[in-house]
Amino acid sequence: MQDNKPSFQPVALTLTVAAALLRLAPHPPNFAPVGGLALFGGARLRGWQAYAVPVLAMLVTDPILSHMAGYSAYSWASLVIYSCFLINVSLGRLFLRKSSNPVRIASVALAGSLQFFLITNFFVWLGSVTLYPHTSAGLFECYVAALPFFGRTVLSDLFYTGVLFSAHALLSRHAASESRTSAAV
Repeated sequence: MQDNKPSFQPVALTLTVAAALLRLAPHPPNFAPVGGLALFGGARLRGWQAYAVPVLAMLVTDPILSHMAGYSAYSWASLVIYSCFLINVSLGRLFLRKSSNPVRIASVALAGSLQFFLITNFFVWLGSVTLYPHTSAGLFECYVAALPFFGRTVLSDLFYTGVLFSAHALLSRHAASESRTSAAV
């Protein structure tokens, strides 16, 4: 059953924007909704919206969060991080457009978490001048040091992806039911 019909686009867009705003709520490190909203947006939003919403969420919330934490909003790492979220959008578009299967959705969420972990930490290692030596052992050390963050990323991606896809399915069914009821009257 495909539940991303054009009439349900407002539901998908509303859920995506709400998840983006949740990034501003207090949360543990790496337990944020952006990975899940990128997958969901890729699967349920049309065209440019799928790519624009996660990037806009980051562009709008990064300065707010960085001001609160006292550091610069954007760095070279921002480009890497934003690119990883765009990969999540592509994963959603490629593998979840016509799927409501929880196992498939969870599997793609795990793939999104894994690509984010591998790519962002590769660039941490690559950009490190003194923290990690530029050897395979240094790269391995970098990945090992990042494992606690990976666990939280996996949990948040599974959680937010599950919440977004479930809410969309429920709200879309409700909207379809309301539409049938009003058409029958």
